[in-house]
Amino acid sequence: MKSQIIQIAATYLMPFLLVLSLVVFYRGHNEPGGGFIGGLIGGSAIILYAGAYGLEITKKLWINRPTALIWIGLAMALLSGFFAYLTHGSPFMTAVWVQIGSGPFALKVGTPLLFDLGVYLTVMGMLVKVVLTVMEEVL
Repeated sequence: MKSQIIQIAATYLMPFLLVLSLVVFYRGHNEPGGGFIGGLIGGSAIILYAGAYGLEITKKLWINRPTALIWIGLAMALLSGFFAYLTHGSPFMTAVWVQIGSGPFALKVGTPLLFDLGVYLTVMGMLVKVVLTVMEEVL
């Protein structure tokens, strides 16, 4: 029998932790943080939910195949490194920035953000995969 207090806490803390992980992820370009810390916080949110509601519900609602997140993240991080070489002939992992839109709503997106997103997905997928595998073995 799962504790109702833990389930209620997980229900309210999980969205907060996921938003916090995205804030830490985005903040990481100018301040401490980034994909690794954001991925740890996001993975911890899903693990909290799994501890409160069980593995089956977590797999149905959130992550059924965390290895897919790992592979997508690794591919994204690798492709962000090759992007400058393929488009400009620059060395591997050279930052390339693209401006989307114009005026006050212009958004600059670069390969460092894409690399961090790859790290975010890889770390989150790895953390969830390891902990859910251990939970399956123990439970």
